[in-house]
Parts: sequence; C-alpha cells; structure tokens
Amino acid sequence: MEKSGKIYVAGHTGMVGSAIVRRLKEEGYNNIICLTLEELDLTNQKAVTDFFKAERPDYVVLAAAKVGGIQANNTYRAQFIYENLMIQNNVIHQSYVSGVKKLLFLGSSCIYPKNAPQPLKEEYLLTGELEQTNEPYAIAKIAGIKLCESYYRQYGCNFISVMPTNLYGPNDNYNLETSHVMPALIRKMHLAKCLEHRDWTALRHDLDKRPVAGIDQKSSEEEIIGVLTMFGITSDKENQNKVTVTLWGTGKVYREFMHVDDMASACIKIMEEVDVSRLAASGSLFMNIGTGVDQTILNLALLVQKVIGFRGEIRFDNIRAAGSSRKLLDISALKELGFKSGIGIEEGIRRVYEDYSG
Repeated sequence: MEKSGKIYVAGHTGMVGSAIVRRLKEEGYNNIICLTLEELDLTNQKAVTDFFKAERPDYVVLAAAKVGGIQANNTYRAQFIYENLMIQNNVIHQSYVSGVKKLLFLGSSCIYPKNAPQPLKEEYLLTGELEQTNEPYAIAKIAGIKLCESYYRQYGCNFISVMPTNLYGPNDNYNLETSHVMPALIRKMHLAKCLEHRDWTALRHDLDKRPVAGIDQKSSEEEIIGVLTMFGITSDKENQNKVTVTLWGTGKVYREFMHVDDMASACIKIMEEVDVSRLAASGSLFMNIGTGVDQTILNLALLVQKVIGFRGEIRFDNIRAAGSSRKLLDISALKELGFKSGIGIEEGIRRVYEDYSG
C-alpha cells in the first residue's frame, strides 16, 4: 500500500476496526476515511454506492459486522445473517465498481465445520456441518469469503479474506447479553469481586457506565443483586462475602485468543505484502490469523480470576450451550510471512482489565 493512499476502514468504532486504524496511523498511513453508522449505513445500497462514487478509496478494510457471543448469535439469527450479508454485498461490490486496488475482508473462525480436524486449515472450509448456535453468522461470513474469491476469479480483483481467531482488547463489547467469552469473563469477575467486597459504589459505577437490564447507579442493592444473579453472579445467603460465578458449558472446550492489536498488525502486514494471486497459487484465497495456541475455558477463567483478584468460586452450568469443542487455527501461512504474536494471554488480559477498570 502507498502511504498516501486513501484507505476506507469500515467499522472503525468497533474493537477490530479501531485497532486497525490505530495500527495504520502508527505505520504512517494518515489518509484514512472513517464514518459512523449514522453517517453511512452499510446495509443501505444507495448510500454505499454514493459514498464510493464520492470518495473513491484506494484501499478498503471491511471490519464492519454485526457480532456477538453464543447467546446473541442464537437469539438474533435472522439479523445476524441479513445485516452481515447486506454489509458485505454492498461494500465488496462497490469496491469492484470503483476500482479499489486492494480490499481486506475480515471473517471469523466460526466458518469452519464443527467437527473439522484440529488445527483448522483453510482447506477445511465447506467440508462439513457448521456449529448450529452461530450458523447464520458463519454462513454470512462464508458468503463474504466466496464473494471476494469470485470477484478475483471473474474480474481479477485483489480482494483478500482473513479469518481471525477469538479476539479481545480495547473497545470490546461488555454487554453481558451479547458479549463474547473473554469480555464476559472479565466483566463477570470484576462485578463478582466488587460484590465480594460489598463495594456498592464500584458496582453502581460499573452498571451505570454499562447498564444491564435497566440497572444503573440509582438502583437499590436488591435490584443490583437481582440482575447479577441473572448472569450467574451470586453470594451465599449465610456468608455474603462468599461469591460464586457460574459460567456456561463444562469449561472443557478449548479456545484460542489473540489480542486485537496483534491481529491488526497481522492485517497490515498482509495488506502490505500479500496479493490475492499469491494466495491463489497456494490453493487458498484466504488466510487464518491467530496465535497457534489454545486453552480450556476453565483455564482461561482461572487466569482472568487471578488477574482481576476475585477470590470466590467458579462453577459451570453444563446444561447451557458451549459451542464447538475446539477451534484452533492452523497459522502456517501467517508464519511464512514472518509474523508472530507479541502479546501473551496473561499480559493481554492485564492490559484489557486496566483499560476496562480505568
């Protein structure tokens, strides 16, 4: 990419998009276009068409998406498939129409079959049944990959797709009804620690900053305890300082986590060094982005507990959905570029918690 090139980052307010913008600026790319949802609705075909005609970006990073954890994916299935398909179709097609030099589309590791061999190689795409809880979202992301691939094969467009593993970092979603596992763990452990110390000021501050079920700093102690109980944070009736956090699943499933700043660095490296023709020669038109290391949710929960300083008990509700048993990405192609993650999981959690509680 040329340093002076005009770069449109779709989804710059989200965790992924904001990390990419930060990294671009650090690398000296300053001609960056960022528009909020209010300024440009990417599901609106005419609005997207008008934007591309007016701005004519040289490069596009498509990080905009409707995202969420297991509960959100399973509850808002129609919204997840519809909105993501609309965003992708509009942005990718107009990138072709306006002659964008290179586009980077961000997918998700949930595109892979539920029972695919581990680690997940790019070649495993469409070789088996998807995990049902997030199937609509996964299908939308697969469509985005195939859209980029098809525009390359028919028109020669330099459109690349990348599949990040589970991400966490600044600007994450801490809404307990829609968040992914890492931010949910961090917030639950923080709230549990506050309850453990009967720190009602800290509890009210957190719930006022990020309201849950209508609870804010004006709510009574009973109301706060009621909403915490809804999300598995409970105190013993006889010893109120004895607090338990109950999590979904068994704790035995494995997940890979990558700090979003590392992911952003990988994306910029790919934009600078990789063309779609190079990927096509290797047999795959997209690349996995991850750390190559995973761990159980139980181990992750214990690590978050350690960093935050919560002293209570962690339990698991194995009646609730837990998702695929393992989703470790094969990152051989990324390693060949000379990329290696620089932020370890414990250091990453500490950074995120400092940002969250600051």
